[in-house]
Amino acid sequence: MNLIKPPVLTEVVENDLCVGCGACVQACPSKALGINWSDYGFLVATTTDNACDGVGACIEVCPFNPEPGPEYKNEDGLAAVFLSEAPNHHPKMGRYHAIYVGYSNKHRDTSSSGGIATFVYEKLFDKGLINHVVTVGESKSTDAHYQYNIVSSKDELPSISKTRYHPVTLAAALETIKQLEGRVAISGIGCFIKAVRLAQDKNPVLKEKIVFTVGIICGGLKSKFFTDYLASSAGAALHDFSKPEYRVKDPASTASDYGFSCTDNPSNTTKLIKMREVGDMWGSGLFKANACDFCDDVTTELADISLGDAWLPPYNQDGKGHNVVVSRSLIAEQILQAGLENGELELESLLQERFLASQQGSFNHRHDGMSTRIDMAKRTGAVIPPKRVDKHSLPLYLKAVQIARRCTRAHSLEVWEEYRNARDFNRHMKQELLKLKLITRFSHAVRKAKILIGAKA
Repeated sequence: MNLIKPPVLTEVVENDLCVGCGACVQACPSKALGINWSDYGFLVATTTDNACDGVGACIEVCPFNPEPGPEYKNEDGLAAVFLSEAPNHHPKMGRYHAIYVGYSNKHRDTSSSGGIATFVYEKLFDKGLINHVVTVGESKSTDAHYQYNIVSSKDELPSISKTRYHPVTLAAALETIKQLEGRVAISGIGCFIKAVRLAQDKNPVLKEKIVFTVGIICGGLKSKFFTDYLASSAGAALHDFSKPEYRVKDPASTASDYGFSCTDNPSNTTKLIKMREVGDMWGSGLFKANACDFCDDVTTELADISLGDAWLPPYNQDGKGHNVVVSRSLIAEQILQAGLENGELELESLLQERFLASQQGSFNHRHDGMSTRIDMAKRTGAVIPPKRVDKHSLPLYLKAVQIARRCTRAHSLEVWEEYRNARDFNRHMKQELLKLKLITRFSHAVRKAKILIGAKA
Protein backbone atom coordinates (compact mmCIF):
# COMPACT_ATOMS: atom_id res chain seq x y z
CA MET A 1 0.00 0.00 0.00
CA ASN A 2 1.36 3.43 -0.94
CA LEU A 3 1.92 5.88 1.89
CA ILE A 4 0.29 9.25 1.59
CA LYS A 5 1.11 12.84 2.44
CA PRO A 6 0.91 15.06 4.42
CA PRO A 7 2.58 13.15 7.26
CA VAL A 8 -0.39 13.46 9.65
CA LEU A 9 -2.71 11.63 7.24
CA THR A 10 0.01 9.05 6.73
CA GLU A 11 -0.08 8.50 10.49
CA VAL A 12 -3.82 7.80 10.33
CA VAL A 13 -3.32 5.05 7.74
CA GLU A 14 -0.12 3.64 9.28
CA ASN A 15 -1.78 3.42 12.69
CA ASP A 16 -4.77 1.57 11.25
CA LEU A 17 -7.18 4.39 12.06
CA CYS A 18 -8.54 5.01 8.55
CA VAL A 19 -12.20 3.96 8.16
CA GLY A 20 -12.36 4.67 4.43
CA CYS A 21 -14.98 7.42 4.74
CA GLY A 22 -13.44 9.18 1.73
CA ALA A 23 -13.84 12.75 2.97
CA CYS A 24 -10.12 13.28 2.36
CA VAL A 25 -10.48 12.27 -1.30
CA GLN A 26 -12.96 15.03 -2.14
CA ALA A 27 -10.99 17.56 -0.07
CA CYS A 28 -7.67 16.98 -1.84
CA PRO A 29 -7.16 19.77 -4.43
CA SER A 30 -4.56 17.79 -6.37
CA LYS A 31 -6.67 14.58 -6.49
CA ALA A 32 -3.75 12.67 -5.03
CA LEU A 33 -5.90 10.30 -2.94
CA GLY A 34 -8.16 7.34 -3.58
CA ILE A 35 -9.88 4.61 -1.57
CA ASN A 36 -8.89 0.97 -2.01
CA TRP A 37 -9.21 -2.38 -0.24
CA SER A 38 -6.66 -3.34 2.40
CA ASP A 39 -5.38 -6.88 2.90
CA TYR A 40 -7.82 -7.29 5.80
CA GLY A 41 -10.97 -6.30 3.92
CA PHE A 42 -11.30 -2.63 4.85
CA LEU A 43 -11.50 0.41 2.60
CA VAL A 44 -8.60 2.79 3.29
CA ALA A 45 -7.03 5.91 1.80
CA THR A 46 -4.21 5.37 -0.71
CA THR A 47 -2.33 7.52 -3.22
CA THR A 48 -3.04 8.06 -6.89
CA ASP A 49 -0.40 8.93 -9.47
CA ASN A 50 -0.99 12.63 -8.87
CA ALA A 51 1.56 14.55 -6.80
CA CYS A 52 0.47 15.72 -3.34
CA ASP A 53 0.49 19.50 -2.93
CA GLY A 54 1.02 19.12 0.82
CA VAL A 55 -1.53 21.75 1.89
CA GLY A 56 -3.16 19.40 4.39
CA ALA A 57 -6.79 19.84 3.31
CA CYS A 58 -7.22 16.06 3.57
CA ILE A 59 -6.42 15.73 7.27
CA GLU A 60 -8.75 18.59 8.20
CA VAL A 61 -11.77 16.46 7.28
CA CYS A 62 -10.49 13.17 8.76
CA PRO A 63 -12.63 11.94 11.69
CA PHE A 64 -9.55 10.33 13.26
CA ASN A 65 -7.21 13.30 12.82
CA PRO A 66 -4.59 12.84 15.56
CA GLU A 67 -3.86 16.59 15.65
CA PRO A 68 -7.20 18.41 15.25
CA GLY A 69 -7.52 22.14 15.63
CA PRO A 70 -8.70 23.43 19.02
CA GLU A 71 -12.16 24.39 17.79
CA TYR A 72 -12.95 20.85 16.57
CA LYS A 73 -10.93 18.79 18.97
CA ASN A 74 -13.94 16.53 19.46
CA GLU A 75 -17.61 16.05 18.59
CA ASP A 76 -18.66 18.67 21.15
CA GLY A 77 -17.02 21.43 19.12
CA LEU A 78 -18.77 20.41 15.92
CA ALA A 79 -22.11 20.00 17.70
CA ALA A 80 -21.85 23.60 18.91
CA VAL A 81 -21.80 24.65 15.24
CA PHE A 82 -24.29 22.28 13.63
CA LEU A 83 -26.71 21.50 16.49
CA SER A 84 -26.56 24.73 18.47
CA GLU A 85 -30.35 24.96 18.89
CA ALA A 86 -30.72 21.61 20.67
CA PRO A 87 -31.90 22.43 24.21
CA ASN A 88 -30.58 19.34 26.02
CA HIS A 89 -27.16 17.81 26.50
CA HIS A 90 -25.69 14.70 28.07
CA PRO A 91 -21.94 13.92 28.04
CA LYS A 92 -22.58 10.38 26.80
CA MET A 93 -25.08 11.23 24.06
CA GLY A 94 -24.42 14.82 23.01
CA ARG A 95 -27.00 17.51 22.20
CA TYR A 96 -30.63 16.60 21.59
CA HIS A 97 -34.28 17.68 21.59
CA ALA A 98 -36.00 14.47 22.69
CA ILE A 99 -35.66 10.69 22.98
CA TYR A 100 -38.19 8.12 21.79
CA VAL A 101 -38.75 4.45 21.12
CA GLY A 102 -41.06 3.19 18.40
CA TYR A 103 -41.57 2.40 14.75
CA SER A 104 -43.15 3.43 11.44
CA ASN A 105 -46.43 1.69 10.72
CA LYS A 106 -45.74 1.85 6.97
CA HIS A 107 -42.05 0.98 6.79
CA ARG A 108 -41.44 -1.32 9.76
CA ASP A 109 -42.00 -4.62 7.95
CA THR A 110 -39.56 -3.84 5.15
CA SER A 111 -36.82 -2.38 7.35
CA SER A 112 -34.10 -3.87 9.53
CA SER A 113 -35.64 -2.43 12.67
CA GLY A 114 -38.44 0.08 13.15
CA GLY A 115 -38.35 1.76 9.73
CA ILE A 116 -38.10 5.30 11.08
CA ALA A 117 -35.17 6.29 8.83
CA THR A 118 -37.24 5.53 5.72
CA PHE A 119 -40.18 7.43 7.20
CA VAL A 120 -38.02 10.50 7.83
CA TYR A 121 -36.60 10.46 4.29
CA GLU A 122 -40.13 10.21 2.89
CA LYS A 123 -41.27 13.24 4.88
CA LEU A 124 -38.23 15.26 3.85
CA PHE A 125 -39.18 14.59 0.22
CA ASP A 126 -42.83 15.45 0.89
CA LYS A 127 -41.90 18.77 2.50
CA GLY A 128 -39.65 19.68 -0.43
CA LEU A 129 -36.68 19.95 1.91
CA ILE A 130 -34.56 17.50 -0.09
CA ASN A 131 -34.25 16.33 -3.68
CA HIS A 132 -31.92 13.38 -3.02
CA VAL A 133 -30.98 10.83 -0.37
CA VAL A 134 -27.40 9.56 -0.22
CA THR A 135 -27.27 6.24 1.57
CA VAL A 136 -26.09 2.66 1.23
CA GLY A 137 -27.64 0.39 -1.39
CA GLU A 138 -26.65 -2.36 -3.79
CA SER A 139 -23.40 -1.96 -5.70
CA LYS A 140 -22.80 -2.54 -9.39
CA SER A 141 -19.12 -3.10 -8.65
CA THR A 142 -17.67 -6.59 -8.87
CA ASP A 143 -15.60 -6.19 -5.69
CA ALA A 144 -18.28 -4.90 -3.32
CA HIS A 145 -21.84 -5.89 -2.44
CA TYR A 146 -22.88 -2.40 -1.34
CA GLN A 147 -21.98 1.22 -1.91
CA TYR A 148 -23.32 4.72 -1.30
CA ASN A 149 -25.99 5.46 -3.90
CA ILE A 150 -28.05 8.55 -4.68
CA VAL A 151 -31.83 8.16 -4.58
CA SER A 152 -33.79 11.02 -6.11
CA SER A 153 -37.37 9.89 -5.53
CA LYS A 154 -39.25 8.67 -2.49
CA ASP A 155 -40.52 5.77 -4.63
CA GLU A 156 -36.96 4.41 -4.55
CA LEU A 157 -36.72 4.47 -0.75
CA PRO A 158 -37.65 0.78 -0.21
CA SER A 159 -34.41 -0.19 -1.99
CA ILE A 160 -32.33 1.47 0.75
CA SER A 161 -34.31 0.44 3.82
CA LYS A 162 -31.96 -2.20 5.24
CA THR A 163 -28.86 -2.09 7.43
CA ARG A 164 -25.64 -3.12 5.67
CA TYR A 165 -22.69 -4.31 7.76
CA HIS A 166 -20.21 -3.93 4.92
CA PRO A 167 -17.41 -1.41 4.23
CA VAL A 168 -18.44 1.52 2.04
CA THR A 169 -16.97 4.92 1.22
CA LEU A 170 -18.43 8.37 0.68
CA ALA A 171 -15.58 9.45 -1.62
CA ALA A 172 -17.49 9.39 -4.92
CA ALA A 173 -20.81 10.44 -3.36
CA LEU A 174 -19.40 13.60 -1.77
CA GLU A 175 -17.85 14.62 -5.08
CA THR A 176 -21.16 13.97 -6.87
CA ILE A 177 -23.13 15.98 -4.31
CA LYS A 178 -21.16 19.10 -5.29
CA GLN A 179 -22.54 18.76 -8.83
CA LEU A 180 -26.12 17.80 -7.94
CA GLU A 181 -29.03 20.16 -8.38
CA GLY A 182 -30.96 20.47 -5.16
CA ARG A 183 -30.50 19.50 -1.53
CA VAL A 184 -29.45 16.24 0.02
CA ALA A 185 -30.01 14.07 3.08
CA ILE A 186 -27.23 11.65 3.93
CA SER A 187 -26.93 8.71 6.32
CA GLY A 188 -23.95 7.20 8.08
CA ILE A 189 -22.38 5.82 11.21
CA GLY A 190 -20.74 8.14 13.74
CA CYS A 191 -17.32 8.54 12.13
CA PHE A 192 -18.86 9.08 8.68
CA ILE A 193 -21.26 11.75 9.97
CA LYS A 194 -18.33 13.44 11.71
CA ALA A 195 -16.45 13.41 8.39
CA VAL A 196 -19.49 14.93 6.67
CA ARG A 197 -19.67 17.71 9.26
CA LEU A 198 -15.96 18.45 8.91
CA ALA A 199 -16.34 18.49 5.12
CA GLN A 200 -19.33 20.84 5.37
CA ASP A 201 -17.34 23.19 7.56
CA LYS A 202 -14.51 23.37 5.02
CA ASN A 203 -16.63 23.39 1.86
CA PRO A 204 -19.53 25.89 1.60
CA VAL A 205 -21.08 23.96 -1.31
CA LEU A 206 -21.42 20.83 0.82
CA LYS A 207 -22.73 22.89 3.72
CA GLU A 208 -25.43 24.36 1.48
CA LYS A 209 -26.43 21.11 -0.23
CA ILE A 210 -26.38 18.64 2.70
CA VAL A 211 -29.34 19.78 4.80
CA PHE A 212 -30.09 16.67 6.86
CA THR A 213 -28.11 13.77 8.30
CA VAL A 214 -29.39 10.45 9.62
CA GLY A 215 -27.06 8.80 12.10
CA ILE A 216 -26.94 5.04 12.58
CA ILE A 217 -25.93 4.06 16.11
CA CYS A 218 -22.99 1.77 15.43
CA GLY A 219 -21.60 -1.26 17.25
CA GLY A 220 -18.42 -1.26 15.18
CA LEU A 221 -17.36 -1.14 11.53
CA LYS A 222 -16.86 -4.62 10.10
CA SER A 223 -14.42 -5.88 7.48
CA LYS A 224 -15.84 -7.44 4.33
CA PHE A 225 -14.46 -10.65 5.87
CA PHE A 226 -17.52 -10.52 8.15
CA THR A 227 -19.85 -10.91 5.16
CA ASP A 228 -17.71 -13.67 3.67
CA TYR A 229 -17.67 -15.54 6.98
CA LEU A 230 -21.45 -15.37 7.35
CA ALA A 231 -21.99 -16.50 3.75
CA SER A 232 -19.60 -19.42 4.25
CA SER A 233 -21.31 -20.30 7.55
CA ALA A 234 -24.68 -20.29 5.79
CA GLY A 235 -23.41 -22.73 3.17
CA ALA A 236 -23.01 -20.39 0.19
CA ALA A 237 -20.20 -20.60 -2.34
CA LEU A 238 -17.62 -18.23 -0.86
CA HIS A 239 -16.57 -16.52 -4.06
CA ASP A 240 -19.95 -16.74 -5.78
CA PHE A 241 -22.73 -15.34 -3.62
CA SER A 242 -24.78 -12.16 -3.83
CA LYS A 243 -27.44 -10.04 -2.09
CA PRO A 244 -26.27 -10.47 1.52
CA GLU A 245 -28.96 -9.43 4.00
CA TYR A 246 -27.75 -8.89 7.54
CA ARG A 247 -30.99 -8.40 9.43
CA VAL A 248 -33.55 -11.01 8.38
CA LYS A 249 -36.22 -10.53 11.02
CA ASP A 250 -38.31 -13.27 12.57
CA PRO A 251 -41.61 -11.58 13.56
CA ALA A 252 -42.61 -14.64 15.59
CA SER A 253 -39.46 -14.44 17.73
CA THR A 254 -37.49 -11.73 19.55
CA ALA A 255 -35.70 -8.69 18.10
CA SER A 256 -32.27 -10.21 18.65
CA ASP A 257 -33.21 -13.49 16.96
CA TYR A 258 -32.47 -12.31 13.45
CA GLY A 259 -30.61 -14.07 10.65
CA PHE A 260 -28.21 -13.52 7.78
CA SER A 261 -29.15 -14.58 4.25
CA CYS A 262 -27.57 -14.45 0.81
CA THR A 263 -28.08 -15.93 -2.64
CA ASP A 264 -25.85 -18.86 -3.50
CA ASN A 265 -25.31 -18.15 -7.19
CA PRO A 266 -24.35 -21.66 -8.38
CA SER A 267 -27.61 -23.14 -7.06
CA ASN A 268 -29.66 -19.92 -7.28
CA THR A 269 -30.99 -20.61 -3.79
CA THR A 270 -31.24 -18.50 -0.67
CA LYS A 271 -29.01 -19.55 2.20
CA LEU A 272 -29.92 -18.43 5.72
CA ILE A 273 -28.31 -18.79 9.11
CA LYS A 274 -29.51 -17.44 12.45
CA MET A 275 -26.93 -15.17 14.03
CA ARG A 276 -27.18 -17.07 17.30
CA GLU A 277 -25.56 -20.02 15.50
CA VAL A 278 -22.33 -18.10 14.87
CA GLY A 279 -22.04 -16.69 18.39
CA ASP A 280 -21.34 -13.18 19.60
CA MET A 281 -19.99 -11.24 16.63
CA TRP A 282 -20.15 -7.83 18.34
CA GLY A 283 -18.99 -8.11 21.93
CA SER A 284 -16.08 -10.28 20.83
CA GLY A 285 -14.88 -7.70 18.29
CA LEU A 286 -14.57 -10.24 15.47
CA PHE A 287 -13.68 -8.61 12.12
CA LYS A 288 -13.93 -5.12 13.66
CA ALA A 289 -11.90 -2.12 12.50
CA ASN A 290 -9.08 -1.05 14.80
CA ALA A 291 -10.32 2.56 14.66
CA CYS A 292 -13.56 1.55 16.40
CA ASP A 293 -11.60 0.86 19.58
CA PHE A 294 -10.67 4.55 19.60
CA CYS A 295 -14.11 6.03 18.90
CA ASP A 296 -16.04 7.52 21.81
CA ASP A 297 -19.13 8.58 19.82
CA VAL A 298 -21.55 5.82 20.80
CA THR A 299 -24.76 7.56 19.72
CA THR A 300 -23.77 9.32 16.45
CA GLU A 301 -23.90 12.68 18.18
CA LEU A 302 -23.54 14.93 15.13
CA ALA A 303 -26.55 13.75 13.13
CA ASP A 304 -29.91 15.53 12.90
CA ILE A 305 -31.48 12.30 14.09
CA SER A 306 -29.83 9.21 15.60
CA LEU A 307 -31.41 5.77 15.24
CA GLY A 308 -30.56 2.42 16.79
CA ASP A 309 -32.13 -0.81 17.96
CA ALA A 310 -34.21 -0.81 21.13
CA TRP A 311 -32.33 -3.45 23.10
CA LEU A 312 -34.65 -2.93 26.05
CA PRO A 313 -37.56 -4.86 27.53
CA PRO A 314 -40.33 -5.09 26.50
CA TYR A 315 -39.36 -3.82 23.02
CA ASN A 316 -36.63 -6.40 22.46
CA GLN A 317 -39.23 -9.15 22.76
CA ASP A 318 -40.94 -8.00 19.55
CA GLY A 319 -39.32 -9.56 16.48
CA LYS A 320 -40.79 -6.92 14.17
CA GLY A 321 -38.33 -4.37 15.60
CA HIS A 322 -38.28 -1.04 17.42
CA ASN A 323 -35.98 1.95 17.02
CA VAL A 324 -34.54 4.08 19.76
CA VAL A 325 -34.64 7.61 18.39
CA VAL A 326 -32.75 10.77 19.35
CA SER A 327 -33.96 13.95 17.65
CA ARG A 328 -31.14 16.51 17.60
CA SER A 329 -32.38 19.21 15.20
CA LEU A 330 -35.66 21.09 15.17
CA ILE A 331 -36.72 19.71 11.78
CA ALA A 332 -36.16 16.15 12.99
CA GLU A 333 -38.27 16.81 16.08
CA GLN A 334 -41.04 18.37 14.00
CA ILE A 335 -41.17 15.40 11.61
CA LEU A 336 -41.41 12.95 14.50
CA GLN A 337 -44.12 14.92 16.28
CA ALA A 338 -46.18 15.21 13.10
CA GLY A 339 -45.85 11.46 12.49
CA LEU A 340 -46.97 10.74 16.04
CA GLU A 341 -49.96 13.06 15.82
CA ASN A 342 -51.28 11.69 12.51
CA GLY A 343 -50.77 8.04 13.49
CA GLU A 344 -47.97 7.24 11.03
CA LEU A 345 -45.55 6.61 13.89
CA GLU A 346 -45.94 4.62 17.07
CA LEU A 347 -43.69 6.52 19.48
CA GLU A 348 -43.21 6.67 23.22
CA SER A 349 -41.02 9.14 25.03
CA LEU A 350 -38.00 7.39 26.51
CA LEU A 351 -36.26 8.46 29.68
CA GLN A 352 -32.64 9.45 29.20
CA GLU A 353 -31.54 6.69 31.60
CA ARG A 354 -33.47 4.08 29.61
CA PHE A 355 -31.88 5.18 26.37
CA LEU A 356 -28.42 5.01 27.89
CA ALA A 357 -29.24 1.51 29.16
CA SER A 358 -30.14 0.42 25.60
CA GLN A 359 -26.51 1.05 24.59
CA GLN A 360 -24.89 0.10 27.91
CA GLY A 361 -22.61 -2.57 26.45
CA SER A 362 -21.19 -0.08 23.98
CA PHE A 363 -20.68 2.56 26.67
CA ASN A 364 -18.92 0.01 28.88
CA HIS A 365 -16.50 -0.91 26.13
CA ARG A 366 -15.96 2.35 24.29
CA HIS A 367 -15.97 4.74 27.24
CA ASP A 368 -14.96 2.79 30.34
CA GLY A 369 -12.37 0.69 28.54
CA MET A 370 -10.94 3.44 26.34
CA SER A 371 -8.13 4.55 28.65
CA THR A 372 -6.80 1.01 28.88
CA ARG A 373 -6.78 0.62 25.09
CA ILE A 374 -5.10 3.99 24.64
CA ASP A 375 -2.38 3.01 27.11
CA MET A 376 -1.90 -0.31 25.30
CA ALA A 377 -1.61 1.43 21.93
CA LYS A 378 0.77 4.13 23.12
CA ARG A 379 3.10 1.54 24.64
CA THR A 380 3.63 0.24 21.11
CA GLY A 381 4.29 3.76 19.79
CA ALA A 382 0.88 4.14 18.15
CA VAL A 383 -0.62 7.57 17.50
CA ILE A 384 -4.11 8.04 18.93
CA PRO A 385 -6.41 11.07 18.41
CA PRO A 386 -7.58 12.96 21.52
CA LYS A 387 -10.64 11.42 23.16
CA ARG A 388 -13.31 12.67 25.57
CA VAL A 389 -12.87 9.95 28.20
CA ASP A 390 -11.71 10.16 31.78
CA LYS A 391 -8.22 8.83 32.27
CA HIS A 392 -8.67 6.23 34.95
CA SER A 393 -7.15 2.86 35.62
CA LEU A 394 -9.39 -0.19 35.36
CA PRO A 395 -9.07 -3.05 37.82
CA LEU A 396 -6.98 -5.93 36.51
CA TYR A 397 -9.96 -8.17 35.74
CA LEU A 398 -11.45 -5.52 33.43
CA LYS A 399 -8.09 -4.75 31.84
CA ALA A 400 -7.82 -8.44 31.02
CA VAL A 401 -11.10 -8.22 29.08
CA GLN A 402 -9.81 -5.28 27.04
CA ILE A 403 -6.56 -7.07 26.23
CA ALA A 404 -8.41 -10.24 25.22
CA ARG A 405 -10.82 -8.33 22.97
CA ARG A 406 -7.97 -6.54 21.23
CA CYS A 407 -6.21 -9.85 20.60
CA THR A 408 -9.41 -11.52 19.35
CA ARG A 409 -10.17 -8.66 16.96
CA ALA A 410 -6.71 -8.71 15.38
CA HIS A 411 -6.48 -12.50 15.29
CA SER A 412 -9.84 -12.87 13.54
CA LEU A 413 -8.63 -10.79 10.59
CA GLU A 414 -5.34 -12.69 10.34
CA VAL A 415 -7.03 -16.09 10.48
CA TRP A 416 -9.65 -15.28 7.86
CA GLU A 417 -7.08 -13.71 5.56
CA GLU A 418 -5.19 -17.02 5.66
CA TYR A 419 -7.98 -19.64 5.51
CA ARG A 420 -11.02 -17.96 3.91
CA ASN A 421 -13.65 -20.47 5.02
CA ALA A 422 -15.87 -20.72 8.08
CA ARG A 423 -14.87 -24.23 9.10
CA ASP A 424 -11.14 -23.52 9.34
CA PHE A 425 -11.78 -20.10 10.83
CA ASN A 426 -13.88 -21.58 13.64
CA ARG A 427 -11.26 -24.21 14.32
CA HIS A 428 -8.37 -21.77 14.53
CA MET A 429 -10.33 -19.17 16.53
CA LYS A 430 -11.75 -21.65 19.04
CA GLN A 431 -9.03 -21.26 21.66
CA GLU A 432 -8.91 -17.46 21.35
CA LEU A 433 -12.69 -17.16 21.72
CA LEU A 434 -12.75 -19.58 24.65
CA LYS A 435 -10.11 -17.51 26.44
CA LEU A 436 -12.11 -14.33 25.87
CA LYS A 437 -15.28 -16.03 27.07
CA LEU A 438 -13.68 -17.26 30.30
CA ILE A 439 -12.05 -13.90 31.05
CA THR A 440 -15.35 -12.11 30.41
CA ARG A 441 -17.30 -14.52 32.63
CA PHE A 442 -14.76 -14.08 35.41
CA SER A 443 -15.00 -10.29 35.18
CA HIS A 444 -18.80 -10.45 35.34
CA ALA A 445 -18.60 -12.69 38.40
CA VAL A 446 -16.22 -10.33 40.17
CA ARG A 447 -18.39 -7.31 39.40
CA LYS A 448 -21.53 -9.06 40.70
CA ALA A 449 -19.70 -10.10 43.86
CA LYS A 450 -18.53 -6.54 44.46
CA ILE A 451 -22.06 -5.22 44.01
CA LEU A 452 -23.40 -7.79 46.49
CA ILE A 453 -20.95 -6.68 49.16
CA GLY A 454 -21.42 -3.01 48.39
CA ALA A 455 -17.99 -2.41 46.91
CA LYS A 456 -17.41 -0.28 43.81
CA ALA A 457 -17.46 -2.49 40.69
